[in-house]
Amino acid sequence: MMEKELINAIGRRKAAVARVYLSRATAAATEITINSRPLAEYFPVRDIAQKVMDPVLTVGGEQAFQITATVCGGGLKGQAEALRLAIARALCKVDPEMRPPLKQRRLLTRDAREVERKKFGLRKARKSTQFSKR
Repeated sequence: MMEKELINAIGRRKAAVARVYLSRATAAATEITINSRPLAEYFPVRDIAQKVMDPVLTVGGEQAFQITATVCGGGLKGQAEALRLAIARALCKVDPEMRPPLKQRRLLTRDAREVERKKFGLRKARKSTQFSKR
């Protein structure tokens, strides 16, 4: 892989879509920028920020990457999981040797669960009014 080669990948979860551009970094640690903001500022909740870092920590921190992402749609958790999938896919493009540990931790699986639409005549997607015999 060349020095300034950009690798891109897309991740989706619920209504969130994340586009990731990954390149090798000259710094010692991996830097993640999301919508022109640092990771800690975009995801202030530590558990959600940890979810984004899962793929990088799974393959080991010996290589440093510059990750730039654009995320839109959905809520914070959906965006974090979409970003996690996109980063995992990009890491597989960088080095195919990284695929088995990512696959073992299920970081390459797209979670296809979506919100079920509301049906006509019902209160919610499945909840109906109370049945009255008389």
